[in-house]
Amino acid sequence: MSDLLYSPWRLNYILSKKEKDCIFCLKPQADDDAKHLILYRSKLSFIIMNLFPYNNGHLMVVPNRHVSSLIDLNDDELADIMKLTRLCEKVMGKVYRPEGFNIGMNLGKAGGAGIEAHLHLHIVPRWAGDSNFMTVINGTRVIPESFENAYNKLKEQFDNET
Repeated sequence: MSDLLYSPWRLNYILSKKEKDCIFCLKPQADDDAKHLILYRSKLSFIIMNLFPYNNGHLMVVPNRHVSSLIDLNDDELADIMKLTRLCEKVMGKVYRPEGFNIGMNLGKAGGAGIEAHLHLHIVPRWAGDSNFMTVINGTRVIPESFENAYNKLKEQFDNET
């Protein structure tokens, strides 16, 4: 028997109406970062909260340029993504004090990318025992904080760090 990674709360994302255009290209063009959950911008990339999080504080680092693979990034973009990932680890360490992190990318549809055309890196804070009976039995993910509250706390810390 093989083990399964069971994440039924993601069905809401899978079944949701998708933007025709790339959300990682559209959201940074808008004037309202708070509305679009953008926490920080560098010259080459940005940090955004995940609207369908695996855990409280789930962030993504996204290059400004619309590319789908690490191969398509230039050295400056690649370095910038890693610098912003390090910044996320630092900020979330201060705001949420996680016991660990999952950091990674899903490249291509077969690799599990929900938005396969625009590369993005996930940073998910983790705590011992952070999956509970609600997830396992009921298929419901409990995120104990509103997006607005999480955004405000994280934004303040990102602003203090830079």
